[in-house]
Amino acid sequence: MSTENADVVVVGAGLAGLAATAELVDAGRRVVLVDQEPEQSLGGQASWSFGGLFLVDSPEQRRMGVRDSQELAWQDWLGTAGFDRPEDGWPRAWAEAYVDFAAGEKRAWLHGMGVRFFPLVGWAERGGHTATGPGNSVPRFHITWGTGPGVLEPFLRRVLAGIARGRVRLACRHRVDELVVTAGRVTGVRGSVLEPSDAPRGATTSRTVVGGFEFGAQAVVVTSGGIGGNHDLVRAHWPERLGTPPARMVTGVPAHVDGRMLAIAQAAGGAVVNPDRMWHYVEGVQNWDPIWPGHGIRILPGPSSLWFDALGRRLPVPLFPGFDTLGTLAHLRATGHDHSWFVLTQRIIEKEFALSGSEQNPDLTGKSVRQVLGRVRPGAAPPVEAFTEKGEDFVVADTLEELVEGMNALTPEAPLDVADIRREVEARDREVDHPFTKDLQVAAIRNARRYRGDRLMRTAAPHRILDPAAGPLIAVRLHVLTRKTLGGLHTDLSGRVLGAGGEPVDGLWAAGEASGFGGGGMHGYRSLEGTFLGGCLFSGRQAGRAVAEATA
Repeated sequence: MSTENADVVVVGAGLAGLAATAELVDAGRRVVLVDQEPEQSLGGQASWSFGGLFLVDSPEQRRMGVRDSQELAWQDWLGTAGFDRPEDGWPRAWAEAYVDFAAGEKRAWLHGMGVRFFPLVGWAERGGHTATGPGNSVPRFHITWGTGPGVLEPFLRRVLAGIARGRVRLACRHRVDELVVTAGRVTGVRGSVLEPSDAPRGATTSRTVVGGFEFGAQAVVVTSGGIGGNHDLVRAHWPERLGTPPARMVTGVPAHVDGRMLAIAQAAGGAVVNPDRMWHYVEGVQNWDPIWPGHGIRILPGPSSLWFDALGRRLPVPLFPGFDTLGTLAHLRATGHDHSWFVLTQRIIEKEFALSGSEQNPDLTGKSVRQVLGRVRPGAAPPVEAFTEKGEDFVVADTLEELVEGMNALTPEAPLDVADIRREVEARDREVDHPFTKDLQVAAIRNARRYRGDRLMRTAAPHRILDPAAGPLIAVRLHVLTRKTLGGLHTDLSGRVLGAGGEPVDGLWAAGEASGFGGGGMHGYRSLEGTFLGGCLFSGRQAGRAVAEATA
């Protein structure tokens, strides 16, 4: 077994781990950065992300006519998080610090490292409740130019420079199996060396052990991510408030996002809080070209698709596409079925459908202005068109009867009655024939189009679903897509891991999703979106700077 010493060991080479390591290197510390995956997977889940970041009162917002403020953002955060537990003290403190960061130095800090943003700000998680309820009152979803890889680039650059200077030892294919505890203090990590792998980024890698290792350090920082790739853990922590866990889900993260470091940190004295708080999407589709097992992609929908449950009942207010993720999840879990349906038109899919992920947005990821301009031209984006043609969850038809027939072929266990679907569609269509409406989804569409960004690229002009000129008709079968762990290791504002009694575990720190993005759950019960990458950056930076000071 090889044994080495450093100032700090960072476990997990995702975005939070890279941010922490970059700060430590800048402070002159020697770091061992450990990850069970091969070097080609550096950056972890962030590399697959859409690159959305939550910013408050940004120049991009102001240019789009959006008036935002720290006070409004904090109102929205509190209404969304719903903090209500004794252990929410540190999560709430982290949330307040993060909103301050998002309204303050976050953009300038990233901009100084070369990060740039797409000029149209997205309006994610719109809520649809009262002013003090869940959701974003204004658009705040800033898409990074270069998507997830664009967010990662400056931190990878800083860490690779640390490697070149001999400040960082990158230990890929090193799986941590144990935190070493000496006289009550965490003093290092011990684990297994896995056989080399040339598997492409995100693909499942071998767990064949070829050796052992031990790294000693003054401090260990756990940045190993959440549990989204481990359906057994997801189901084990699934809360009653969200109904029963689905028998079948698709997976939004690679298989190595398995949550094993959480139990290892607990064994060393760390406390995990809020494990029942999680963030899973309800607009998942099976990837026709999968990279990891059960690979699902999330549709980022505009507000116009009609949403039906598995039995053909239209979802109630305010459960429209893009409005209330967990409210919709809880509602759908009560139906007794694992799927639901979008019904829409070609006109809607061309304007409103985007797919989450860097690989599904080659124009933004590749920073191609010419290709991005193609989004405002007629026709669906090529990745969306590929799913329409090849995705097994998509049905395309010229008539409603043919559409429902195709839907029933996909889900014979839950057949739909075309008369029921027609009644709902025709009733909705009558509501767009005049400027008044009692259908709040139609009102929401009209409200969305008052925002220049939605009118340009995200919200189709109101039209009848059964208008042949808007066709063909499209139905999409939707699955629950596992994604984020909102709870995690309990930490104070410096990232120190706390024990069951609230006391710091000497030598142990955590950041990123492993710490619930800060404090053991800074989002509370729900997210405002664009806050996962930002939470990794902020908590990684906080922990890195605090550990650098503690190990001086």
